[in-house]
Amino acid sequence: MDHMSADNQQSPDTRAATAWLAAAAVPDPEIPVVTVADLGILRSVDVDADGVVVARVSPTYSGCPATSLIQQMVLEALVQAGFDKARVDTVLSPAWTTDWITADGRRKLQAFGIAPPVASSNSKRALFGETLVNCPHCGAGETERISEFGSTPCKALYRCTICKEPFDYFKCL
Repeated sequence: MDHMSADNQQSPDTRAATAWLAAAAVPDPEIPVVTVADLGILRSVDVDADGVVVARVSPTYSGCPATSLIQQMVLEALVQAGFDKARVDTVLSPAWTTDWITADGRRKLQAFGIAPPVASSNSKRALFGETLVNCPHCGAGETERISEFGSTPCKALYRCTICKEPFDYFKCL
């Protein structure tokens, strides 16, 4: 029995779970050490009444240049996993927030040298850049913001005053 035949014999719940695993493994194109699931931008994967696998993703912000690439990569992952009838929908509401980054995703960001968000997205202090950001390299809390924008608009550029290393901080959004 070939892969697609076996796939068609699975229950919708089993197909959705298998499709979730395929979509969830897609790396973020800007930060490839984290997946779309780690970032919380993969919202759901279901099978509709017509048997189409539907993945839903949210952009990190409305102008994110990686949004269409992420959708394409998720669709390709579903097709490669044997789901020929698949689509990716955009979900804008509720808007994505850094609160949805998983604990594993935060660990991966830090290990990669990017300080993960340290406060909740509804923190007024974080929104105004008044957050204590620890250096992902040495762990020191003595850091300074160099620029509100880092390598991408969703990150700020910081420098550790102890080890002197620059690093990106994933801003609370």
